[in-house]
Amino acid sequence: MAIAKFEMPKDLVSKVYEAISVAKASGKIRKGVNETTKAIERGIAKLVVMAEDVQPEEVLMHLPVLCEEKQVPYALVPSKMELGKAAGIEVPTSSIAVVDEGDAKKLVAEIDSKIKGLKK
Repeated sequence: MAIAKFEMPKDLVSKVYEAISVAKASGKIRKGVNETTKAIERGIAKLVVMAEDVQPEEVLMHLPVLCEEKQVPYALVPSKMELGKAAGIEVPTSSIAVVDEGDAKKLVAEIDSKIKGLKK
């Protein structure tokens, strides 16, 4: 996908899915491009996750730019179906914003530092 400037290793992808499901259970997440965009703009997003199999990919093109501007860590996962499952919904979702990490605070911090390492 053209939106990311880095490659996500498989172990990091599974950590991202885990962080989303933990944050959903103990904190708060926002689902979908519109909700994600609002969370970033309002400065409440702690982690943004986007699916790589979204068509057309222009739907998500603005998110990494916004994340960079607001210094919000973002991650990419291969499947919108898996992203939806991790978020506890039965339908695929193109993006998720974690607004309250809950018990996933350490996991989100770990993901953030690993992603910063990948971008260099």
